[in-house]
Amino acid sequence: MQVIRPVGRDAGSKKYDLLSAMMAHALAGDKHRQRQVLRLMALITARYNWQRNELSIGQREIARLWCVDERTVKREMARLRSLGWLEIKRQGARGRVSVLELNLERILLDTRGEWPNIGEDFVSRVGGAEGQAPTTPEPNVVPFRRVSVEPGEGLWAGMRRHLAQEDRPLFDAWFAGLADGGVEGDCLTLAAPTRFHATYVQTHLNDRLIIAARRCGAAIGRVRLLGP
Repeated sequence: MQVIRPVGRDAGSKKYDLLSAMMAHALAGDKHRQRQVLRLMALITARYNWQRNELSIGQREIARLWCVDERTVKREMARLRSLGWLEIKRQGARGRVSVLELNLERILLDTRGEWPNIGEDFVSRVGGAEGQAPTTPEPNVVPFRRVSVEPGEGLWAGMRRHLAQEDRPLFDAWFAGLADGGVEGDCLTLAAPTRFHATYVQTHLNDRLIIAARRCGAAIGRVRLLGP
């Protein structure tokens, strides 16, 4: 899946693609999802700085735009950050509001299931190689062995199911080989088969693990990867 970068040439069409994906995702959900996505789309279309990938707006201004009180704004923005759709780019201080940014990869990942509702041309354009029809594998290519996701209880078992459903090839390559090391406070510890494996997941996939943990109902703020 290619990540949309709505700057430079064709920036306008890329922005429409992102908003279309969000729209389809909202319409396929219940009224709560629809309202949540509509509110974020209002912020994007009204106040988002695409060139700098920034959203800088106070709670009072958001409340006026959404026609709600500031307590509702605080709750809704916290939910959007918990989903991983919004991230803090610079923390506010001394009366200045925090600067937020969109996590475009996470938004596209979460909305991917509804892309076919827009059309196959959209799936092909935004999904890149994933949107193309599968081809017959070469006879000399050994297929990658898929690891089964065994049912189980506990946080890591739930996270494994979530991660496998979200992106199975990525799960097979990087998450399937991790072992549960327990939870202490807000930190989840996972053991990797090699030091390189641990370093790669910690550097490139840490956010996915944290979001998966939160979507399983755990208040995890950090994930620690240990090698042998």
